[in-house]
Parts: sequence; C-alpha cells; structure tokens
Amino acid sequence: MKLARVLVANRGEIAVRIIRTCQAIGIETVVATSEADRDSLAARIADRAFCVGPASASESYLDPEKMVAAAVVTGCDCLHPGYGFLAESPDLARLCAENDIVFVGPSPDHILQMGNKILSRKIAEDSGVPTLPGSEPVSDPEDAVSAVKEIGLPVMIKAASGGGGRGMKIVEDIDVLGAQIEMAASEAGAAFGDSTVYLEKYIGNARHIEVQVLGDSHGNIVHLGERDCSLQRRHQKMVEEAPAPGLSDELRDRIRGAAVTLAQAVNYESAGTVEFILDAESGAFYFLEMNTRIQVEHPVTEMITGEDLIEEQFRIAAGKKLRFSQAEISFRGHAIECRINAERPEVGFAPSPGVITDWRPPIAPYIRLESHCFQNYRVPVNYDSMIAKLVVYGRDRPQAIRRMQHALSQFVIGGIETTAAFQQRLISSSTFIDGRMNTRLVDEIVGQSNK
Repeated sequence: MKLARVLVANRGEIAVRIIRTCQAIGIETVVATSEADRDSLAARIADRAFCVGPASASESYLDPEKMVAAAVVTGCDCLHPGYGFLAESPDLARLCAENDIVFVGPSPDHILQMGNKILSRKIAEDSGVPTLPGSEPVSDPEDAVSAVKEIGLPVMIKAASGGGGRGMKIVEDIDVLGAQIEMAASEAGAAFGDSTVYLEKYIGNARHIEVQVLGDSHGNIVHLGERDCSLQRRHQKMVEEAPAPGLSDELRDRIRGAAVTLAQAVNYESAGTVEFILDAESGAFYFLEMNTRIQVEHPVTEMITGEDLIEEQFRIAAGKKLRFSQAEISFRGHAIECRINAERPEVGFAPSPGVITDWRPPIAPYIRLESHCFQNYRVPVNYDSMIAKLVVYGRDRPQAIRRMQHALSQFVIGGIETTAAFQQRLISSSTFIDGRMNTRLVDEIVGQSNK
C-alpha cells in the first residue's frame, strides 16, 4: 500500500515534525488547525491547512468526528494523530477504519488494551513483566483501606485512563486516603471522562525509564533502546536522555527485554513506549504503563540510533515490514532533550503566554531544535505551554551535558518567560551530572529556589 496524503491531526511542534518527515518521503500534507492556529508554522509549511473549529480544543483538536471528516473532505488516505489530544483515542482509530482512512498508529484494540492501566497491568503480569503491588479499582473507603494495608504505605492513587499526571495522588497517611481518592476520581473524570482509580505502591527514590518499541503487521517487534525521563514536574517530563545513565548491562538488557515481551504479548503494531519505574535503591524495576503513540521525547532515540521514528510509523501503517532486525540497530553516543515551556518556574510553573518578541535559537552541528515558534509568534493560552524541544548530541554523556548547558545559555527568547534558565540549573546540578537523579529532583530544586 502506498500512502499519498496525510491529515496531520495535531498542532505545534509535533505537527511541524510530522510535516517535515512527510516532505522528505513524498507524502502530501494537510494540517488540521483551530481558528487560533490558522497562521501557525504548521499551517504555513503544509501543502494545505484545513480549519476544523474554534480555538477551544474540545471543539477542534479533541473532536474525532471533525478530524475524520476533514481527512475525507481533503482527500487524505491516512491520518497521523501525533501525541496528546486524540493520539490515544480508540474512537479516532475506529472512525478512521470505518471511513477507509489509514490510522498511522496502532489498532483500536491495542489502544484500548494498553490505554487502560488496570488492563495493561494484567497483561504485563500474565506476560511475566514485573509490576508494582497494586489494587483493583477502588471507590469504597473500606476497600481502599484494606488494599493499603496489603500494599503498604505510601501508595499512589492513579487514574485508570489518561495520563499527564492528572488523577494522581501520593498518600502517606491512611487518614486522608478517602478524601484523596475522591479528589483523584473527580480529577480523572473531568480530564478523561472516566473516574476509575486504583492504588499502586509508591516508590520514593524512583527513576522513570522507558523503552521505545516498534512492531509491524508481520510479527516483527524490536526495541530502540531506553530513555531516562526522571526529571519531572507535576508528573510531566522536563528533561529526557538516551541511553539511561548508570544502568548495568544486565539491568539494561532486562528492562529492554521486558518491553519487547509486553509488546509481543499483544502483537503490537506501530511505535509505542513501555514505561517502567526503577527503584534506585534496590535496582528492581516495575511496569508503569504503555503509551500507544509517538512520544514527545522520541528525538533523543533518533539521535543515538539514526532512525526516523515518524517515517517508521508511516511504513508500518502502509503494511511494510520493519527495515531492520534487532541485531541491525546500533546505539552511538548520548542525547539529551530539554522541553522549553512558556512557564514561570518561580510561581509554580504558571503559564506565560504572549508574543515572542525575540527568537534566537542556538545553532551548532550537534543541536537539533523542534519548535513551531518564531519571532512575533503569539503563544496562545488555549493549549499546552511547550514551545520548543532543544536536543543535543555528544559522543558521551559528559560532552552532551556540556553542550546542553552551552545551548541553553545561547537560546534567546524575549517577550515571555520560559523554563530554560531553570533547566540550566537542573542539568548543572551535581545530582544530575553524577546520574543520581530521581523523580523528586525538580521539586527539590524548586524548594531550594523558594528559600
């Protein structure tokens, strides 16, 4: 099957990223835009822009029927959802199939299976992949208390659907368990339309390790190494790197192997990421979730493997076999990505929308910038605050860190406040440089700033 024209059902830097790859491989592009994004960079560089609704995401980027209708009207034979918005919507994938539009991603069944954290935990357990001690869905306070007594404090309340840190609460005192469950369920219901929550053992000194996998319709599944995504604020990632530092070869192989095992268990197709929690003290790792889409941080994997993951998604969607076996994938050097957000770290990472009056990114052979921004671009209030992904490559981790420090110092963004200076502090901390970071490091540095 040859794919000729794609509807890019997303905005911002990922829309630009998808369009660039399509230009390179000869696929025409139609980008779906809201009224707020009519003059966006994606709209400017795509072959065609098609407005699907008002600025409100619920009336544009989050409406699967509008997206599929746009694909049909503009003569697209495929649709790429990017990440966020409808990227993990089984309804969008199903509607595409019903309208003979190829969904550049996994099947609706895979999205449903792995999108529900309770079901995906069960699949992992049945496959022999390590999982954290946890519970079934909880709503009754007595059942929750009984589950906590079996799991042990502290616990994490988690939403069964969705992600991005919403519907997640850490509980260290059983007396507040009921109130926290109620809050988490309400948050999950509002964000995902599903208020189901469950409990998992909370690991205090934890690292977040994830493995990139690819699967085709011919039964081939490979991994492209792992990434460390431990630096997070509000359970959302700020800095990612590949490969993950400080892992023994034996542990690295076991984590990678577990990801492939899980993907094989469901005959997974397309790009996906299997996420794990690593207990930094014991060295034990546990399945966290699987994201059935391209990840924000995929460039660091591309930098150390030389592979274009977006291109691979299109090849897989067209029914082609993977171009390489596991043995043919090689890893070279080290890559780090900083997500630059229009936010004010000193006031709880509050959004900082507005007009970018000065935009001078750093330029060097080892720098890759993923962004939809430019001078005089207005950062809207309607969407996620990420304005750029700054990625650097080095022959090893120390060189990559030095290059990122320099790149951040040279990135001039005027008119709005950003997280760039804060990320400079993060990657310059001795904890990060020594590879001893965990998921609490951002909070610790924020605390130091507020003293």
